[in-house]
Amino acid sequence: MTTTAPVTAGHTNEDEELMLAAVRQLVEEKVAPRAAAIDESGEFPWDVKELFAQNDLLGVPIPAEYGGLGGTFLTYVKVVEEIAKACASSSLIVAVQELGMLPIMIAGSEAQKQRFLPKIASGEHLAAYALTEVSSGSDALGSMKTRAVRDGDRYVLNGSKIWITNGSVADVVCVFAVTDPAAGSRGVSAFVLEKGMPGFSVGKKEKKMGIRGSPTVELTFDGCEVPLENRIGEEGEGFKIAMKVLDKSRPGIAAQALGIAAGALEYATNYAKERVAFGKPIGQHQGVGFMLADMKTEVEAARLLLYEAARKCDAGAPDVTQWAAMAKLKCGDVAMSVTTDAVQVLGGFGYSTEYPVERMMRDAKITQIYEGTQQIQRLVIARTLVGKAKAP
Repeated sequence: MTTTAPVTAGHTNEDEELMLAAVRQLVEEKVAPRAAAIDESGEFPWDVKELFAQNDLLGVPIPAEYGGLGGTFLTYVKVVEEIAKACASSSLIVAVQELGMLPIMIAGSEAQKQRFLPKIASGEHLAAYALTEVSSGSDALGSMKTRAVRDGDRYVLNGSKIWITNGSVADVVCVFAVTDPAAGSRGVSAFVLEKGMPGFSVGKKEKKMGIRGSPTVELTFDGCEVPLENRIGEEGEGFKIAMKVLDKSRPGIAAQALGIAAGALEYATNYAKERVAFGKPIGQHQGVGFMLADMKTEVEAARLLLYEAARKCDAGAPDVTQWAAMAKLKCGDVAMSVTTDAVQVLGGFGYSTEYPVERMMRDAKITQIYEGTQQIQRLVIARTLVGKAKAP
Protein backbone atom coordinates (compact mmCIF):
# COMPACT_ATOMS: atom_id res chain seq x y z
CA MET A 1 0.00 0.00 0.00
CA THR A 2 1.20 3.50 -0.76
CA THR A 3 0.22 6.54 1.24
CA THR A 4 -1.35 8.05 -1.88
CA ALA A 5 -3.80 5.18 -2.37
CA PRO A 6 -6.63 5.62 0.14
CA VAL A 7 -7.97 2.60 1.95
CA THR A 8 -11.63 1.85 1.43
CA ALA A 9 -14.11 0.64 4.02
CA GLY A 10 -16.54 -1.91 2.66
CA HIS A 11 -19.47 -3.74 4.09
CA THR A 12 -18.24 -7.34 4.01
CA ASN A 13 -15.75 -9.23 6.11
CA GLU A 14 -13.42 -9.43 3.11
CA ASP A 15 -13.55 -5.67 2.54
CA GLU A 16 -12.87 -5.06 6.21
CA GLU A 17 -9.89 -7.43 6.25
CA LEU A 18 -8.40 -5.72 3.20
CA MET A 19 -8.78 -2.36 4.88
CA LEU A 20 -7.29 -3.51 8.18
CA ALA A 21 -4.35 -5.10 6.36
CA ALA A 22 -3.70 -1.76 4.68
CA VAL A 23 -3.95 0.03 8.04
CA ARG A 24 -1.48 -2.41 9.62
CA GLN A 25 1.03 -1.74 6.86
CA LEU A 26 0.53 1.99 7.18
CA VAL A 27 1.07 1.82 10.94
CA GLU A 28 4.12 -0.40 10.63
CA GLU A 29 5.80 1.74 7.98
CA LYS A 30 4.81 5.26 8.97
CA VAL A 31 3.37 5.48 12.49
CA ALA A 32 5.41 3.06 14.61
CA PRO A 33 8.76 4.68 13.66
CA ARG A 34 7.39 8.04 14.83
CA ALA A 35 5.83 6.92 18.13
CA ALA A 36 8.80 7.51 20.45
CA ALA A 37 9.54 10.93 18.96
CA ILE A 38 5.89 11.99 19.23
CA ASP A 39 5.91 11.04 22.91
CA GLU A 40 9.22 12.79 23.58
CA SER A 41 8.37 16.05 21.82
CA GLY A 42 4.83 16.29 23.17
CA GLU A 43 3.78 17.96 19.93
CA PHE A 44 0.73 17.14 17.86
CA PRO A 45 1.89 14.97 14.91
CA TRP A 46 0.54 16.90 11.94
CA ASP A 47 2.33 14.55 9.55
CA VAL A 48 0.44 11.58 10.97
CA LYS A 49 -2.84 13.49 10.78
CA GLU A 50 -2.19 14.21 7.09
CA LEU A 51 -1.28 10.57 6.53
CA PHE A 52 -4.58 9.45 8.03
CA ALA A 53 -6.49 12.07 6.00
CA GLN A 54 -4.84 10.96 2.75
CA ASN A 55 -5.87 7.39 3.51
CA ASP A 56 -9.46 8.24 4.46
CA LEU A 57 -9.10 7.08 8.07
CA LEU A 58 -10.71 10.18 9.60
CA GLY A 59 -14.13 9.44 8.19
CA VAL A 60 -14.49 5.69 8.68
CA PRO A 61 -17.84 5.77 10.54
CA ILE A 62 -19.25 8.80 8.70
CA PRO A 63 -21.89 7.89 6.08
CA ALA A 64 -20.84 8.14 2.44
CA GLU A 65 -23.43 10.85 1.71
CA TYR A 66 -21.43 13.15 4.00
CA GLY A 67 -18.06 12.30 2.54
CA GLY A 68 -17.13 9.44 4.86
CA LEU A 69 -16.34 5.82 4.16
CA GLY A 70 -19.62 4.56 5.54
CA GLY A 71 -17.85 1.82 7.46
CA THR A 72 -19.39 -0.06 10.35
CA PHE A 73 -18.69 0.91 13.92
CA LEU A 74 -16.96 -2.46 14.30
CA THR A 75 -14.55 -1.52 11.51
CA TYR A 76 -13.91 1.84 13.19
CA VAL A 77 -12.92 0.31 16.56
CA LYS A 78 -10.61 -2.14 14.80
CA VAL A 79 -8.87 0.75 13.02
CA VAL A 80 -8.34 2.57 16.34
CA GLU A 81 -7.03 -0.66 17.87
CA GLU A 82 -4.49 -1.19 15.08
CA ILE A 83 -3.10 2.34 15.39
CA ALA A 84 -2.97 2.19 19.21
CA LYS A 85 -0.81 -0.94 19.06
CA ALA A 86 2.01 1.34 17.92
CA CYS A 87 1.08 4.84 19.11
CA ALA A 88 -1.72 5.77 21.50
CA SER A 89 -1.41 9.48 20.73
CA SER A 90 -1.89 8.84 17.01
CA SER A 91 -4.91 6.62 17.64
CA LEU A 92 -6.60 9.57 19.34
CA ILE A 93 -6.53 11.52 16.09
CA VAL A 94 -9.02 9.02 14.70
CA ALA A 95 -10.92 8.46 17.98
CA VAL A 96 -11.40 12.15 18.81
CA GLN A 97 -12.42 12.93 15.24
CA GLU A 98 -15.25 10.46 15.78
CA LEU A 99 -16.05 11.85 19.23
CA GLY A 100 -16.20 15.42 17.95
CA MET A 101 -18.53 14.61 15.09
CA LEU A 102 -20.90 12.35 17.05
CA PRO A 103 -23.19 15.12 18.42
CA ILE A 104 -23.67 16.42 14.87
CA MET A 105 -24.25 12.91 13.50
CA ILE A 106 -26.65 12.00 16.32
CA ALA A 107 -28.71 15.17 16.70
CA GLY A 108 -27.63 17.65 14.05
CA SER A 109 -29.94 18.95 11.36
CA GLU A 110 -29.46 17.89 7.75
CA ALA A 111 -28.03 21.34 7.03
CA GLN A 112 -25.51 20.96 9.88
CA LYS A 113 -24.47 17.51 8.67
CA GLN A 114 -23.94 18.79 5.13
CA ARG A 115 -22.05 21.80 6.45
CA PHE A 116 -19.68 20.16 8.92
CA LEU A 117 -19.31 16.42 8.29
CA PRO A 118 -17.65 16.41 4.83
CA LYS A 119 -14.72 18.53 6.06
CA ILE A 120 -14.41 16.37 9.18
CA ALA A 121 -14.48 13.19 7.10
CA SER A 122 -11.78 14.45 4.73
CA GLY A 123 -9.57 15.68 7.55
CA GLU A 124 -9.71 19.27 6.30
CA HIS A 125 -11.18 20.06 9.70
CA LEU A 126 -10.29 18.43 13.00
CA ALA A 127 -13.06 18.03 15.56
CA ALA A 128 -13.13 18.06 19.36
CA TYR A 129 -15.65 17.63 22.17
CA ALA A 130 -15.93 19.97 25.16
CA LEU A 131 -17.92 18.79 28.17
CA THR A 132 -15.72 18.67 31.30
CA GLU A 133 -15.22 21.65 33.62
CA VAL A 134 -13.06 22.36 36.67
CA SER A 135 -15.89 21.79 39.15
CA SER A 136 -17.65 18.96 37.34
CA GLY A 137 -15.43 15.93 36.63
CA SER A 138 -17.58 12.80 36.62
CA ASP A 139 -20.69 14.94 37.25
CA ALA A 140 -20.06 16.77 33.99
CA LEU A 141 -23.66 17.74 33.24
CA GLY A 142 -25.17 18.21 36.69
CA SER A 143 -22.45 20.64 37.86
CA MET A 144 -21.91 22.55 34.63
CA LYS A 145 -21.21 26.29 34.95
CA THR A 146 -20.65 27.39 31.34
CA ARG A 147 -23.68 29.49 30.32
CA ALA A 148 -25.28 30.09 26.95
CA VAL A 149 -27.79 32.95 26.91
CA ARG A 150 -30.13 33.44 23.95
CA ASP A 151 -29.91 36.89 22.38
CA GLY A 152 -32.09 37.07 19.27
CA ASP A 153 -30.61 34.91 16.54
CA ARG A 154 -27.52 34.01 18.54
CA TYR A 155 -26.29 32.70 21.89
CA VAL A 156 -23.66 34.32 24.05
CA LEU A 157 -21.38 31.81 25.80
CA ASN A 158 -19.36 32.48 28.96
CA GLY A 159 -17.33 29.93 30.88
CA SER A 160 -14.53 27.43 30.36
CA LYS A 161 -13.81 23.75 29.76
CA ILE A 162 -10.80 21.67 30.80
CA TRP A 163 -9.16 18.42 29.67
CA ILE A 164 -10.26 18.97 26.07
CA THR A 165 -8.41 16.49 23.89
CA ASN A 166 -7.09 18.08 20.68
CA GLY A 167 -8.83 21.32 21.67
CA SER A 168 -5.93 23.47 20.51
CA VAL A 169 -5.79 21.94 17.02
CA ALA A 170 -9.52 21.51 16.34
CA ASP A 171 -11.38 23.58 13.76
CA VAL A 172 -14.81 22.70 15.16
CA VAL A 173 -15.66 21.89 18.77
CA CYS A 174 -18.95 20.54 20.10
CA VAL A 175 -19.53 22.47 23.33
CA PHE A 176 -22.12 21.88 26.04
CA ALA A 177 -23.49 24.83 28.02
CA VAL A 178 -26.35 25.59 30.41
CA THR A 179 -29.30 27.35 28.79
CA ASP A 180 -31.76 26.87 31.67
CA PRO A 181 -30.07 26.94 35.12
CA ALA A 182 -33.30 25.97 36.90
CA ALA A 183 -33.56 22.66 35.02
CA GLY A 184 -30.30 21.08 36.22
CA SER A 185 -28.81 18.59 33.78
CA ARG A 186 -31.99 18.87 31.69
CA GLY A 187 -31.16 22.53 31.05
CA VAL A 188 -27.99 21.82 29.07
CA SER A 189 -27.75 22.44 25.33
CA ALA A 190 -25.14 21.59 22.67
CA PHE A 191 -23.45 23.89 20.18
CA VAL A 192 -20.87 23.73 17.39
CA LEU A 193 -18.17 26.34 17.89
CA GLU A 194 -15.78 27.19 15.09
CA LYS A 195 -12.15 28.18 15.31
CA GLY A 196 -11.73 31.94 15.16
CA MET A 197 -15.07 32.88 16.69
CA PRO A 198 -14.56 36.08 18.75
CA GLY A 199 -14.44 35.28 22.48
CA PHE A 200 -13.40 31.65 21.90
CA SER A 201 -9.81 31.02 22.99
CA VAL A 202 -7.43 28.24 23.97
CA GLY A 203 -5.93 28.31 27.46
CA LYS A 204 -3.16 26.31 29.06
CA LYS A 205 -1.93 23.01 27.71
CA GLU A 206 -1.63 20.22 30.28
CA LYS A 207 1.64 18.39 30.91
CA LYS A 208 0.65 14.76 31.09
CA MET A 209 1.99 11.34 32.10
CA GLY A 210 1.02 9.81 28.77
CA ILE A 211 -0.63 10.45 25.39
CA ARG A 212 1.77 13.39 25.18
CA GLY A 213 1.37 13.82 21.44
CA SER A 214 -2.32 14.58 21.90
CA PRO A 215 -2.76 18.13 23.24
CA THR A 216 -5.09 18.42 26.23
CA VAL A 217 -6.11 22.03 26.83
CA GLU A 218 -8.42 24.50 28.52
CA LEU A 219 -10.98 26.31 26.36
CA THR A 220 -12.39 29.69 27.39
CA PHE A 221 -15.55 31.45 26.25
CA ASP A 222 -15.72 35.18 26.99
CA GLY A 223 -18.83 36.68 25.47
CA CYS A 224 -18.49 34.22 22.59
CA GLU A 225 -21.32 34.76 20.09
CA VAL A 226 -22.63 31.57 18.51
CA PRO A 227 -25.24 31.74 15.74
CA LEU A 228 -28.58 30.05 16.38
CA GLU A 229 -27.95 27.70 13.45
CA ASN A 230 -24.95 26.28 15.38
CA ARG A 231 -27.13 24.88 18.16
CA ILE A 232 -27.36 21.10 17.92
CA GLY A 233 -30.90 19.88 18.50
CA GLU A 234 -33.32 21.82 20.67
CA GLU A 235 -32.62 23.69 23.88
CA GLY A 236 -32.34 21.30 26.82
CA GLU A 237 -31.40 18.28 24.71
CA GLY A 238 -27.73 18.40 25.65
CA PHE A 239 -28.03 15.69 28.31
CA LYS A 240 -29.72 13.28 25.92
CA ILE A 241 -27.15 13.99 23.20
CA ALA A 242 -24.20 13.54 25.59
CA MET A 243 -25.51 10.19 26.82
CA LYS A 244 -25.93 8.90 23.26
CA VAL A 245 -22.41 10.10 22.43
CA LEU A 246 -20.98 8.13 25.36
CA ASP A 247 -22.52 4.92 24.05
CA LYS A 248 -20.28 5.21 21.00
CA SER A 249 -17.29 7.11 22.37
CA ARG A 250 -16.62 4.68 25.21
CA PRO A 251 -16.04 1.74 22.82
CA GLY A 252 -13.64 4.00 20.90
CA ILE A 253 -11.55 4.51 24.03
CA ALA A 254 -11.87 0.79 24.80
CA ALA A 255 -10.39 0.16 21.35
CA GLN A 256 -7.47 2.44 22.16
CA ALA A 257 -6.93 0.59 25.45
CA LEU A 258 -7.11 -2.79 23.73
CA GLY A 259 -4.60 -1.68 21.12
CA ILE A 260 -2.15 -0.50 23.76
CA ALA A 261 -2.46 -3.82 25.59
CA ALA A 262 -2.09 -5.86 22.39
CA GLY A 263 0.97 -3.89 21.35
CA ALA A 264 2.61 -4.38 24.74
CA LEU A 265 1.82 -8.10 24.72
CA GLU A 266 3.34 -8.54 21.27
CA TYR A 267 6.51 -6.71 22.26
CA ALA A 268 6.89 -8.59 25.55
CA THR A 269 6.28 -11.95 23.86
CA ASN A 270 8.91 -11.33 21.20
CA TYR A 271 11.36 -10.18 23.87
CA ALA A 272 10.68 -13.30 25.96
CA LYS A 273 11.49 -15.48 22.96
CA GLU A 274 14.86 -13.82 22.37
CA ARG A 275 16.11 -12.99 25.87
CA VAL A 276 18.07 -15.93 27.27
CA ALA A 277 18.60 -16.57 30.98
CA PHE A 278 19.75 -19.75 32.72
CA GLY A 279 20.30 -21.42 29.38
CA LYS A 280 16.93 -20.85 27.68
CA PRO A 281 14.60 -18.06 26.54
CA ILE A 282 12.94 -16.43 29.54
CA GLY A 283 9.49 -17.14 28.09
CA GLN A 284 10.16 -20.84 28.57
CA HIS A 285 10.63 -20.31 32.30
CA GLN A 286 7.31 -20.95 34.00
CA GLY A 287 7.31 -17.67 35.92
CA VAL A 288 7.43 -15.59 32.74
CA GLY A 289 5.47 -18.01 30.56
CA PHE A 290 2.51 -17.96 32.94
CA MET A 291 2.55 -14.15 32.94
CA LEU A 292 2.38 -14.12 29.15
CA ALA A 293 -0.42 -16.70 29.20
CA ASP A 294 -2.50 -14.53 31.53
CA MET A 295 -1.77 -11.41 29.47
CA LYS A 296 -2.87 -13.14 26.26
CA THR A 297 -6.06 -14.44 27.84
CA GLU A 298 -7.01 -11.01 29.17
CA VAL A 299 -6.33 -9.30 25.84
CA GLU A 300 -8.49 -11.79 23.94
CA ALA A 301 -11.30 -11.60 26.49
CA ALA A 302 -11.28 -7.81 26.24
CA ARG A 303 -11.29 -7.99 22.45
CA LEU A 304 -14.36 -10.23 22.35
CA LEU A 305 -16.22 -7.91 24.73
CA LEU A 306 -15.30 -4.81 22.71
CA TYR A 307 -16.25 -6.30 19.36
CA GLU A 308 -19.63 -7.38 20.72
CA ALA A 309 -20.18 -3.85 22.09
CA ALA A 310 -19.33 -2.48 18.64
CA ARG A 311 -21.83 -4.83 17.03
CA LYS A 312 -24.43 -3.56 19.51
CA CYS A 313 -23.64 -0.01 18.36
CA ASP A 314 -24.11 -1.01 14.73
CA ALA A 315 -27.41 -2.71 15.52
CA GLY A 316 -28.74 0.11 17.72
CA ALA A 317 -29.35 -2.48 20.44
CA PRO A 318 -31.37 -1.36 23.48
CA ASP A 319 -28.64 -2.55 25.89
CA VAL A 320 -25.81 -0.70 24.13
CA THR A 321 -25.19 1.56 27.17
CA GLN A 322 -24.41 -1.45 29.35
CA TRP A 323 -22.14 -3.05 26.74
CA ALA A 324 -20.28 0.19 26.03
CA ALA A 325 -19.54 0.62 29.73
CA MET A 326 -18.45 -3.01 30.14
CA ALA A 327 -16.12 -2.76 27.16
CA LYS A 328 -14.53 0.44 28.42
CA LEU A 329 -14.17 -0.99 31.94
CA LYS A 330 -12.61 -4.27 30.84
CA CYS A 331 -10.32 -2.89 28.15
CA GLY A 332 -9.05 -0.07 30.35
CA ASP A 333 -8.18 -2.42 33.20
CA VAL A 334 -6.56 -4.89 30.82
CA ALA A 335 -4.47 -2.13 29.25
CA MET A 336 -3.10 -1.13 32.65
CA SER A 337 -2.39 -4.65 33.88
CA VAL A 338 -0.89 -5.96 30.65
CA THR A 339 1.41 -2.98 30.10
CA THR A 340 2.59 -3.15 33.71
CA ASP A 341 3.37 -6.84 33.26
CA ALA A 342 5.11 -6.12 29.95
CA VAL A 343 7.47 -3.77 31.76
CA GLN A 344 8.10 -6.53 34.29
CA VAL A 345 8.87 -9.08 31.56
CA LEU A 346 11.53 -6.77 30.14
CA GLY A 347 12.98 -6.13 33.60
CA GLY A 348 15.37 -3.19 33.69
CA PHE A 349 15.00 -2.68 29.94
CA GLY A 350 11.28 -2.26 30.43
CA TYR A 351 11.94 0.73 32.65
CA SER A 352 14.06 2.41 30.00
CA THR A 353 12.66 4.89 27.50
CA GLU A 354 14.65 3.09 24.81
CA TYR A 355 11.95 0.40 24.86
CA PRO A 356 8.29 1.16 24.08
CA VAL A 357 6.59 -0.68 26.93
CA GLU A 358 7.18 2.06 29.50
CA ARG A 359 5.47 4.52 27.16
CA MET A 360 2.63 2.06 26.68
CA MET A 361 2.22 1.77 30.45
CA ARG A 362 2.06 5.55 30.80
CA ASP A 363 -0.41 5.82 27.93
CA ALA A 364 -2.60 3.04 29.31
CA LYS A 365 -3.48 4.85 32.55
CA ILE A 366 -5.66 7.48 30.92
CA THR A 367 -7.95 4.81 29.49
CA GLN A 368 -9.09 4.11 33.06
CA ILE A 369 -9.95 7.79 33.54
CA TYR A 370 -11.37 9.64 30.54
CA GLU A 371 -14.77 9.03 28.93
CA GLY A 372 -15.89 8.15 32.44
CA THR A 373 -13.69 6.65 35.15
CA GLN A 374 -13.77 2.94 35.88
CA GLN A 375 -15.86 3.72 38.93
CA ILE A 376 -18.43 5.50 36.75
CA GLN A 377 -18.50 2.52 34.36
CA ARG A 378 -19.33 0.23 37.28
CA LEU A 379 -22.07 2.63 38.35
CA VAL A 380 -23.55 2.65 34.84
CA ILE A 381 -23.43 -1.15 34.59
CA ALA A 382 -24.98 -1.61 38.04
CA ARG A 383 -27.82 0.77 37.21
CA THR A 384 -28.63 -1.16 34.05
CA LEU A 385 -28.91 -4.27 36.21
CA VAL A 386 -30.79 -3.06 39.30
CA GLY A 387 -31.97 0.43 38.48
CA LYS A 388 -31.22 3.84 39.98
CA ALA A 389 -32.12 4.71 43.56
CA LYS A 390 -35.09 7.07 43.79
CA ALA A 391 -34.74 10.32 45.69
CA PRO A 392 -36.49 10.33 49.09
